[in-house]
Amino acid sequence: MTRDEAFQLMTEWTESESLRNHMLAVEAAMLFYADKFGEDREKWAVVGLLHDMDYEKHPTPEEHPFVAVAHLEKIGVSSEITRAILAHASYSGVKAESLMEKTILAVDELCGFITAVAYVRPGKSIMGMKVKSVKKKIKQQGFARAVSREDITNGAELLGLTLEEHIENVIEAMRAIAPVLGLAGTQTENA
Repeated sequence: MTRDEAFQLMTEWTESESLRNHMLAVEAAMLFYADKFGEDREKWAVVGLLHDMDYEKHPTPEEHPFVAVAHLEKIGVSSEITRAILAHASYSGVKAESLMEKTILAVDELCGFITAVAYVRPGKSIMGMKVKSVKKKIKQQGFARAVSREDITNGAELLGLTLEEHIENVIEAMRAIAPVLGLAGTQTENA
């Protein structure tokens, strides 16, 4: 499956702009790490784009991501991709083993959390966002309560990075597509 085919499938399955943007943010983070680790950009992009494709209509742990994976298997998508999608859900029974599986697990929650941090900044912008701002929000248990802090910290460990390095990498990845995500704000903003 190509990145363009994955994008088409994602938009067919997902109407929510915020969920589409989340998958685009995860794709950006996956591409960042594919480049960093010298891995297959197209394959990693597909995983990022499709990991939550069924979430809008099938959000329960009984269905997500199993409905998406069943469809992807039916249309002949590789088991490497479907396994990575399963691995991003800790309750799926599929433990993240490959570097791609560990990476999708590592970036998923963090992308959502960084988006939440951007939404409370002036201008709802990721531009000028600092690692320390994100770390400060991680410590605030009432902020973005649904996001697993454990998944964020474990994700950095899975990739052999410090939490600070991982946050910086994902901010950089998301900043590269900030206009697409609606997180560009103005150039004069700082934090």
